[in-house]
Amino acid sequence: MARLVGFRARLVHRLDAFIPEPLLRGPALELSRARMVVALSLCMSGGSVVFTGLLQFTPYVWRLGGPSALSGVFFLGLLALLRWRASPRIPALLLCGFLWAAILATSLSLDMLAMATHAASVLVPVMSVYLLGWRLGLGFSVLCILTPLVFYPLGTSRPGLSAMEWSTGIFTAIFIVLGWAVTSLFLAFRTEAHATLEQARRTLHQNEGELSSLIESTDDVVCSLDVKGRLLTANQSARHYFQRIFGGEIPPGGFIFSTLPAEQQERWKERLARAQEGHRLKEEVSLPAHGERDKMVDLELTVSPVWGEQGEVAKLTVFGRDVTDRKAAEARLSELHRGLVDASRQAGMAEVATGVLHNVGNTLNSVNVSASLVAERIRTLRVSSLEKAVQLLREHEAELSTFLTEDPRGRQFPAYLEALTTQLIQDKEAILAELQALCDGVEHIRIVVGMQQQYARFSGVVEQVSLPDIIDGALRLQAASFGRAGIEVRREYAAVPHIWVDRHKLLQILLNLLSNARYAVKESGRLDGCLTIRVVSGEAGRLCIIVTDNGVGIAPEHVPLLFTHGFTTKKDGHGFGLHTSALAAEELGGSLSCVSTGRGQGATFTLELPIRKEEAREEGAAAR
Repeated sequence: MARLVGFRARLVHRLDAFIPEPLLRGPALELSRARMVVALSLCMSGGSVVFTGLLQFTPYVWRLGGPSALSGVFFLGLLALLRWRASPRIPALLLCGFLWAAILATSLSLDMLAMATHAASVLVPVMSVYLLGWRLGLGFSVLCILTPLVFYPLGTSRPGLSAMEWSTGIFTAIFIVLGWAVTSLFLAFRTEAHATLEQARRTLHQNEGELSSLIESTDDVVCSLDVKGRLLTANQSARHYFQRIFGGEIPPGGFIFSTLPAEQQERWKERLARAQEGHRLKEEVSLPAHGERDKMVDLELTVSPVWGEQGEVAKLTVFGRDVTDRKAAEARLSELHRGLVDASRQAGMAEVATGVLHNVGNTLNSVNVSASLVAERIRTLRVSSLEKAVQLLREHEAELSTFLTEDPRGRQFPAYLEALTTQLIQDKEAILAELQALCDGVEHIRIVVGMQQQYARFSGVVEQVSLPDIIDGALRLQAASFGRAGIEVRREYAAVPHIWVDRHKLLQILLNLLSNARYAVKESGRLDGCLTIRVVSGEAGRLCIIVTDNGVGIAPEHVPLLFTHGFTTKKDGHGFGLHTSALAAEELGGSLSCVSTGRGQGATFTLELPIRKEEAREEGAAAR
């Protein structure tokens, strides 16, 4: 088979030597017809030479020798005409016409019907169909059919054909028609197949061009290797990285990792062996850049098997992407992330500290008021009157009974002591009440300061408390401030169950709300300033604490911003109280909201809290 293929290739190469260059680059069918014209012309010219030589031993040498030699010259002329016209059509037409005329002339000159019905008469229609198409082929087929049946009887002196001769002519005509039909079908099928093949070839060439353009246009490394890791093809980007990493290009057939150290070569041989088994490998490698000190090239390599027709791994493909910049960016991003984490931690610590200071400041106001009241009460105690009474008793110590019964001052002494005692008892109770408020404020400050640690460790203790008791405690801490501002406080407590809550976080929220309400009423300048605190049932399993004031109110555009960190409408405010209160409400599993119809219309804050312990913990954990 190999020898046959080699012989055919050599034969085609020799035939192409007679064909002009335009035909060699032209359509395949025209090239095939040109090759057929060349082959027939050479065969016919060679046959003419042999036939002329054989005529030397026959009595027809004088009659046929000259025409035979001229026919050889004619066929050689066809080769010259083919090269001159660069088209096989006219040489093919002359060739087919000459062969038919030769058959007719030979039959008439020799007066032999056998020459008209010879196998060569079938060859002419077959060649004409292949070389000229089925229409012209049909014309030559008709001429070959008429040759034994019409032209031969008319060109000879015979009165007619015998029955055997008619039979021979008819059989010849049948075979000529069959030859024309079969050759026409073959040519049609071949033309269609050739058109399909040509279209497939153009599509394949176009796809190959697009794929090659796509591969060459990418900045990624694309290589094709055999199963041993030897380079087959590589795109421009791959050759660039070969030069950058290995200091030169890798020739086709060379091991792609041949310049790496022996240890790394063995590792890559193991990876390629796994790829030969059908595995797809992906790995990031760092390779030193050639000629650049301390410079590394980071590549993300993907080795994929290419399957053959028999299901075996025929070759390997290597796709590589330079991730040096990406890894450097990731390193910078990681460093930036660490910086942001530190900044966020510091900002969180600052926010916590600010919230603590704000809440401590609210409580310190009440502590200062209570301390001032205690100091004022102590200064106004009638201790000096008591000292005068004691001195008067000492002066009349010798005649004490006479003094108490007869002296006008002595007779008033018991009533005086009774009035003084009553006043001192009242002062004592007032001072004790203020001291209790002072102690509550100091305790709350201690708890608020201690809560700073809860942000870093764990939430406060959730316990079962009574909302009215907590609210009353918050009001006691702010009672003096409300009293001085002349603000009426109204309590409307519904019969509600105890709830599970972090007592001090709730107290922190209430103190912020009460402080804001006091400021709003005071700023409004109203003489009928009023604050109403209500406790009502909310949705299933929840309670609401509603704080309403008739103060300055809140502009509609400011309501959505109330709980934002740093937002405030106070002249000397910091914007921390409501923000930390909202966060604390979320940690308690509840929510804090505000409604105001506008400036001068007051405001209503609603704190919603869950009743059950499980809900408080779960929702608080979700908020964190």
